[in-house]
Amino acid sequence: MEVQEIAICRSVFYYPTLLRRPLQHQVLYTSTCRFPNYPSKFPKSTKVPLLHRSPRPRCTSSMESPSEGYRKNVGICLINPSKKIFAASRLDLPDAWQMPQGGIDESEDPKVAAIRELKEETGVSSAEVLAETPTWLTYDFPPEVREKLKHQWGSDWKGQAQKWFLLKFTGNEEEINLLGDGTEKPEFGEWSWMSPEQIIDWVVDFKKPVYKEVLAVFAPYFQ
Repeated sequence: MEVQEIAICRSVFYYPTLLRRPLQHQVLYTSTCRFPNYPSKFPKSTKVPLLHRSPRPRCTSSMESPSEGYRKNVGICLINPSKKIFAASRLDLPDAWQMPQGGIDESEDPKVAAIRELKEETGVSSAEVLAETPTWLTYDFPPEVREKLKHQWGSDWKGQAQKWFLLKFTGNEEEINLLGDGTEKPEFGEWSWMSPEQIIDWVVDFKKPVYKEVLAVFAPYFQ
């Protein structure tokens, strides 16, 4: 599972009502975890040009190893028949939404890792791989995030080098379960289908360049 990488660790159990919140589809409750009511519509999204690539994330050939000092990772862009993209809010920072992602095990094929991570984080196993990014896309951790993860992981990574995969959801929405497959600790509190512009708007700032690159590569599949 993806280790939490948010700069400010704010407990969801005491998090106040937020002014900005996408449409709620599922809320992960525990005996002490409660979320406020959310607006019935997405707030107006900031229209971020998907082809704008500055600053451009570091890239390496898909046939080569990722840049030294970066943790190998996969990202999953899951789309439904309406060409909307799956996104979920992190439990450690509920106003930060992202697509599923996770680390690659030793000697694990990235495509296998993507399918595994998707099931672990969302419970989804009914999905078809459509495409992948031709390069590894790399982002750096902000200093405070790097320091936090250094203690959590026991390794001092500069950031993450990601291979992204586009998958088409072929199941029913009842299959989506933020408890995942039960093998790992849940990471997400809510989920929703979003447009590419909304995805860019809601992801944390240090991941935006990679997200723009990924969505530009997969743009033909959103038409």
